[in-house]
Amino acid sequence: MTEKQREFDFTDKDFDRIRILAHKRAGIFLSPRKRDMVYSRIARRLRSLGLTRFEEYLHYLEQEEHEAQDFINALTTNLTSFFREAHHFELLSEQLQQLAAVGLKRPIHIWSSACSTGEEAYSLAMTAVEAFGSWTPPVKILATDVDTQVLRHAQQGIYEADRISKLEKERIKTFFVKGKGSRLGKVKVREQLAQLVQFNTLNLLAPQWPVKGPYDAIFCRNVMIYFDKPTQYQVLQRFHPLLTEQGLLYAGHSESFQHAADLFKLKGKTVFAPVRATP
Repeated sequence: MTEKQREFDFTDKDFDRIRILAHKRAGIFLSPRKRDMVYSRIARRLRSLGLTRFEEYLHYLEQEEHEAQDFINALTTNLTSFFREAHHFELLSEQLQQLAAVGLKRPIHIWSSACSTGEEAYSLAMTAVEAFGSWTPPVKILATDVDTQVLRHAQQGIYEADRISKLEKERIKTFFVKGKGSRLGKVKVREQLAQLVQFNTLNLLAPQWPVKGPYDAIFCRNVMIYFDKPTQYQVLQRFHPLLTEQGLLYAGHSESFQHAADLFKLKGKTVFAPVRATP
């Protein structure tokens, strides 16, 4: 789409202001090649608000604090699926069984720090149920995201049936209820599974996190790719003390933390262990 074909004028100045605000508010790094994507997504906000220029929208954004959340929601990408990067859940199952074998006296804590529409969080819950052979495993799962819209979807636990089409039939039968009537073609996670997950809003760039460790596993997958290196390091610094001695950080398939070798070391395929100072 060329500038002449666009519904709204979108100048270099507009794009630069959006880049600065996205980085400041959510740590999102927008490269110049993201310009068309930014136009497309923020143009929806202009239409919704009845505005005619990006300059108007940016003024509105700076004046109306409540718009900040819709701004971030518009820019975040929420590509996810059940048991995405399946090897992580196989490793988590082993980790859970190892923790159980040592007679841990507390619940096992897992944090899905960018849970999107909930598929990852519910996959964690399914893994826990299967690992312990119980609907009440000694596991607590916190699932957070900066995007309030996807969190509402996650809390409902309702999905199009094709979202689970690649799961084993036994898992579908065990963990989901098929919709009827007006909900035909949809599925809902069973209540016993939903009770294992607590959802909450959290911005990884916020000054304070409403979370407390220790965590045995933190999932932060395909999020760091949207941050520049200094922002990645800042987030990793905050993850580090929240993990137990044997805790693991699960990252996305294209994420590498070589620039934070003082904080994390590679433990497996896109799985990292915290580096601890030697006495």
